[in-house]
Amino acid sequence: MTDDLAYAGVAGQAAAIRAGDVSARELTGLLLARIEQHGGSLNAFTVVMAEEALAEAERRDSTEPQDRGPLHGVPVAIKEENDVEGRVTTFGTAANTRPAPADSEVVRRLRAAGAVVIGKTNMPEFGLFPFTESTAHGSTRNPWSAEHSPGGSSGGSAAAVAAGLVPAALGGDGGGSIRIPAACCGLFGLKPTRGRVSTSPHPHLWWGLGVLGPLTRSVMDCALVHDAIRGPAEGDMFRAGEPATSFTAAAAAEPPRLRIGWSTKPAALGVRPAPEVVKAVTDTAALLAQLGHHVEEIDPHYPDPTAAFVPQWFAGLRTEAFAMDDYGRLERRTRETVRLGAWARPGVTRWAMAQGERTAARANRVFEHVDVLLTPTIAGLPPRTGRLSGTGTVRAALRAMPMIAYCALWNVTGNPAASVPAGFTDDRLPLAVQLVGRRDDETTLLSLAAQLETARPWAGHTPLAP
Repeated sequence: MTDDLAYAGVAGQAAAIRAGDVSARELTGLLLARIEQHGGSLNAFTVVMAEEALAEAERRDSTEPQDRGPLHGVPVAIKEENDVEGRVTTFGTAANTRPAPADSEVVRRLRAAGAVVIGKTNMPEFGLFPFTESTAHGSTRNPWSAEHSPGGSSGGSAAAVAAGLVPAALGGDGGGSIRIPAACCGLFGLKPTRGRVSTSPHPHLWWGLGVLGPLTRSVMDCALVHDAIRGPAEGDMFRAGEPATSFTAAAAAEPPRLRIGWSTKPAALGVRPAPEVVKAVTDTAALLAQLGHHVEEIDPHYPDPTAAFVPQWFAGLRTEAFAMDDYGRLERRTRETVRLGAWARPGVTRWAMAQGERTAARANRVFEHVDVLLTPTIAGLPPRTGRLSGTGTVRAALRAMPMIAYCALWNVTGNPAASVPAGFTDDRLPLAVQLVGRRDDETTLLSLAAQLETARPWAGHTPLAP
């Protein structure tokens, strides 16, 4: 029963609390015990807020039923790039020492919905590369295989959810950093439309490349959390258009017959998808056809996103790195990357953002012919740990290419995209596919992903480890 509750997800745990089967304090205590038992081997958490979480859970239990939010009593974890009042926002580095004076807007909204903040999760320094490894906090392990990476940069969040340590954890996606760890850890991960979730107190996350959102076990869990956190705030640089329905309504609805184009062609040169990845896409395409959709292989005619992505990537790093308390404590590779990006000055960044809109116009032509694009999420299988060991900027970037080859374009364009579990390899490593939709159309992706989840359930699969 304990394991069943731990893996019940957001919807299951919230329902158990509503039914009186468990209190918020009991549930928080259960997950804290799991973190104590398994957290050390996974290294998913940088800090566990045990006393604060138990106190917050007790306050939830004393709340009158009519005042309880949709996430009432559900423990959640927060990626290290988001402010939690009284805790240092490390960005995965040892260079910051000041506790945050207040919760970021997204954390405030989670608490307002009734969630219990249980801790903060590991990430690579500034989320620069899609492997959760840093000198400050070490390497996070994949719950499906301790020898493999959970991906990144939201790898700590993904590992914590996959291992049943929390039902949901906040992540961020600036080049695939929600979708990549979701793919590596067998989770559902939606990169929302740019501007869907507020980045306040920051006006932007990496000049529009980055967005915030949860990693969860199921599509409905994702929808529940997104409905609690979505919407603009004062000072946001970007604002998304209103969705057609709530995300939870979309996740519960049957999609109409859709035109779905599939392709295993990467948007980056020099990358070739693994045979298992190609098969995951073709198998999913066949399943979607069986479900009644019009499915065909297409050439998306991807534009090259490099001219927009690279300057924004450098500028985003420089913005965060120069805000640290002790620049000298950054990793050597990070300082090298900052130097290499010295040319990404404000004028260049503005040009890159305009170039990104031109890239988006070309990329979105595919949606004149299809409603949804189906691709791999990552080109290979979850990589082994140690991908950043001994690397400089150039080698780390080359090693990152197979991870971001299908993802980063959609950060440039701002389109929503989701990583959807697609089975396992013979070695029990997760496989995944990516669904990409039109701007502001997360609801179609959620309905389609939920239909796939019903036809090919994945949330009940739990890792052999820990």
